[in-house]
Amino acid sequence: MRALRLALAALALWPVAALAQDPSGLQPMQPTGGGALAAGPVLVIESDRLLQESAYGQRVLDEIEAERDEIAEENERIAQELIEEEQDLTERREDMNPQDFRAAAEAFNEKVERLRQQRETKAQEFSQRTDQVRRRILAAAQPVLAQIMQEAGAAALLERRQVYVSSDGADVTGLAIQRLDARIGDGSDLEEPPVPAPDPEGTVPSADPSGPILPAPAD
Repeated sequence: MRALRLALAALALWPVAALAQDPSGLQPMQPTGGGALAAGPVLVIESDRLLQESAYGQRVLDEIEAERDEIAEENERIAQELIEEEQDLTERREDMNPQDFRAAAEAFNEKVERLRQQRETKAQEFSQRTDQVRRRILAAAQPVLAQIMQEAGAAALLERRQVYVSSDGADVTGLAIQRLDARIGDGSDLEEPPVPAPDPEGTVPSADPSGPILPAPAD
């Protein structure tokens, strides 16, 4: 029971650290690529920056971040409730016969395992939603990018971080952001919602589906 108590206490710290990363799953990048359009056969773009700096991307990522914060708070609350429940069971142990205590401990362990599985499932759902958001924003930018390529006479548009060397003049990220903002604003008027509806079951996600969410049941 002591091991379970320590593990539950650690759980209260896990969600904040695990979910504290950028909810888009992207690393901040230094701004490059202005609003000027340079003609050339190959253009480059920083898709991470397009997601983070466009009005549409900022609004949707703000929603994801708000959900992440809510999830972290709920994880902490549930972890604290489990700690208190475990402590109560420990305090009542002296007044219980071994058989009753064993049954109560097994029921508690089953509850912990059930909650852990719920969070693992929700972790995957949250990760899928953030990936869907990324793909949706990039899809909305496709007409803008196609127009930029046509105007520049470009045959290819490449991800800048995958190009060994490129000139700043070939980077159309800033121009793409400007035109995407002018075209759809923050995306509020798009027919498709920016983020898929949450699971009605109301279980809780994580940014890292593989990370520990709740401890394994105590022996």
